Amino acid sequence: MYAPERHQTILDAARDAGRVEVTALAELLDVTPETIRRDLTVLERRGVLRRVHGGAIPVERLGAELAVPERQDVAGPEKDRIARAALAELPDGGTLLLDAGTTTARLAELLPTDRELVVVTHALPIAQVVAQQMAQRPNVTLHVVGGTVRGRTLAAVGVWAERALAEVFADVCFLGTNALTVEHGLTTPDLAEAAVKRSLISSARRTVVLADHTKFGRDDFAHVADLEAVDTVITDSATDPEILGDVEAAGPRVVRA
Repeated sequence: MYAPERHQTILDAARDAGRVEVTALAELLDVTPETIRRDLTVLERRGVLRRVHGGAIPVERLGAELAVPERQDVAGPEKDRIARAALAELPDGGTLLLDAGTTTARLAELLPTDRELVVVTHALPIAQVVAQQMAQRPNVTLHVVGGTVRGRTLAAVGVWAERALAEVFADVCFLGTNALTVEHGLTTPDLAEAAVKRSLISSARRTVVLADHTKFGRDDFAHVADLEAVDTVITDSATDPEILGDVEAAGPRVVRA
């Protein structure tokens, strides 16, 4: 079976079952798991599948927002590179806002010890990461924003969160996004999450968006902000260069990690 035929078989199976597993596909198609992983990467870059731990999900299912554990391993190596590149955007000392997200969580794990930093976040996983490291990082002060916690993202949303963010002003906001296009800017599946993201943007001097290649070229339900509200977009090398050229023309500086 040629690769294009194999890709179509994988896509059809994913659409029929709602999800495909690497090991099952390898047995079905009589190829190695490594071949299937490469096939899934190709299909993800085509925008028809989204990689998850152990397999993939067709993008048609993504109208139902993935929970944090399902998103954790999607484009994992790319998210690691983006987080490391984001370190260059940290102030020499000062305050940063960390949005909810698996890439921003990776950045939280990498915070340096050579400068005084104040971290403000409404995301429980990120607060946990920072809190667990505070014994080794006495240079970091953590503020946790409260509100109604969404089960899918484990992030606080609602009026409480928005009011708290309105009372602070940070040097830089590191923002996640579910989707990004030149036409509609940053979008996310949930209206309450979108409102908190706008509050984060308003409460920072600069906004740096951390977005792997799977986020580009697609729109979600709730509008967060146009690209002109963003200072920098950090992505990975798999993102379409033509799309990135259009993004940069819309205003933000683009960094490829």
